[in-house]
Amino acid sequence: MRIFFIGDIVGAPGRSAVRDIVPVYAERMGVDFVIANCENSASGRGVTPKIVEFLLGAGIDVLTSGNHIWDRPEIIPYIDGEPRLIRPANYPEGAPGRGVGVFISRGGVKVAVLNLCGKLFMDSYENPFAAADGLVEKAADNTPIVILDFHAEATSEKLSMGWYLDGRVSAVLGTHTHVQTADDRVLPGGTAYITDVGMTGSMDSVIGMDREKAMAKFLTLMPQRLEPATENVVLQGVLMDIDPESGRALGIERMNLREGGI
Repeated sequence: MRIFFIGDIVGAPGRSAVRDIVPVYAERMGVDFVIANCENSASGRGVTPKIVEFLLGAGIDVLTSGNHIWDRPEIIPYIDGEPRLIRPANYPEGAPGRGVGVFISRGGVKVAVLNLCGKLFMDSYENPFAAADGLVEKAADNTPIVILDFHAEATSEKLSMGWYLDGRVSAVLGTHTHVQTADDRVLPGGTAYITDVGMTGSMDSVIGMDREKAMAKFLTLMPQRLEPATENVVLQGVLMDIDPESGRALGIERMNLREGGI
């Protein structure tokens, strides 16, 4: 089966790219299941219920998130009622929402999607490696296809997670840094891996945000109201082929898609 994972959607430009590109690309490439990280889709920080519904309506099957999931307070009472929106599973016990779900692809195959946050240079989340052990085992009871969005800062932590779960999950896909890395590969145990899938937003920016304001913040150390940039918008992600019987990845390929250039 074929799974498409879309990198962090940044603001309105990213949402528009999803709307315009995903339905066409998914049909053309025979995609069975689409996952996207949505935690920056509301003006660059957080997500709202309206945006969740927009993205699901644009052809995305499951939305993952990260450390900005609570930045828009209206998402807090909403998330318990929308199983297709998941948050990092290693938030403290009692946090609303869920960190893993099992979903049905277009071809009727079950797909488990898991979300975890890293600890290095991040908030004080529970240990993601310990959390992964129990969650992966439970997910594998339902389906051999398990996809992990590992929302983390440090490349060392992401690589460690890839090797730690190699052969136990179908894919370990890094998000959060918004810069697509060139290390997409299938690890020896059959797990597709990439340190960061990139973002869906402006390439003429600083990780999706207006570059002039971002530079001003570094130059002056004064607060700036950062806003998503709008120029040269690209949808970045990875396309994976997964064996539905074993859950092993058969291939992973980086994608950089522009409207009209699919």
